[in-house]
Amino acid sequence: MLSNEEVLDLFWKKGREFLNTRYAIMGGAMSWVSEHNLVAAISNAGGFGVIAGGAMPAAVLKDEIAKTAALTKNSFGVNLITMHPHLDELIDVCIEMKISHAILAGGIPTVQAIKRLKDAGIRVMCFAPALVLAKKMVKSGADALILEGTEAGGHIGPVATNILAQEILPHMTDVPVFIAGGVGSGEMMAAFLGLGAAGCQLGTRFVCTDECIAHPNFKQAFIKANARDAVPTVQIDPRFPVIPVRAIVNEGTKRFMEFQMETIQKYQRGELELKAAQMAIENFWGGALRRAVIDGDVENGSLMAGQSVGLVKDIKPVQAVVDELVAQAADALRKLNRIPA
Repeated sequence: MLSNEEVLDLFWKKGREFLNTRYAIMGGAMSWVSEHNLVAAISNAGGFGVIAGGAMPAAVLKDEIAKTAALTKNSFGVNLITMHPHLDELIDVCIEMKISHAILAGGIPTVQAIKRLKDAGIRVMCFAPALVLAKKMVKSGADALILEGTEAGGHIGPVATNILAQEILPHMTDVPVFIAGGVGSGEMMAAFLGLGAAGCQLGTRFVCTDECIAHPNFKQAFIKANARDAVPTVQIDPRFPVIPVRAIVNEGTKRFMEFQMETIQKYQRGELELKAAQMAIENFWGGALRRAVIDGDVENGSLMAGQSVGLVKDIKPVQAVVDELVAQAADALRKLNRIPA
């Protein structure tokens, strides 16, 4: 009889070896949430923790990497936002701290950014919201891809996870491809592994864990929410491209729409350049998210969450979450592929 790990290795060995982990389960990079405590806990549980470095100044990121390394000897990565005005400095930190993996998110990374990381021996992962971009990322040097569907929390694209998987997985066999967005159970992981995914990324599920530093109010908001409560912001002006953000609806969501309109008007009056206006909106979300995650203001802060929030019903240790996902996925794969129990 094959063990759970042996069953899963029939499907995700490529992803597990790429991440250098026991399980090919990635933690989503969530600002103010994915800091050293949660990241190290995920890695110690056999998964792959990811520091949300996008909104951090270089000195803070360096400190977070050091703190994470002090808590785990296992692999973990750093997520960087490509539109960050000081991206080069953050890359410098990743190189200096000798991280093993970098995830470039929030836009199409430059070939130069990918090359700098790869030249330093860092494995680079990129997001691909369409097949043409998946091919472009690999051609630009990406070592692995992440397909994140619109069901995810935080910044999202327009296409559902299952469509992206069907569109891209059959054509991307040379690099590991990880699936994210709407993954809240081992059974869902098994389905994507069966389609050819090398592993999966989960964010929302890891918020409600003992090791996550999020305020109890923030965690309770997740537990109380239904899938339909996590909705994306709308783009007010097509001339002003702002990446939609999925969050649980509250007063903070409404305030964001007002702020977005005010910022667009400033841009139209020539008071702000496009990139500055976009960063102003990013900073607004960052501050609103902090109010909810750290301060517990779940009325006026941002409750970024994926639609899988409707599946989150309790708070438990990270290890228990990972163990549950592994057991569910292995059982599902046994049934789907008639592997002896």
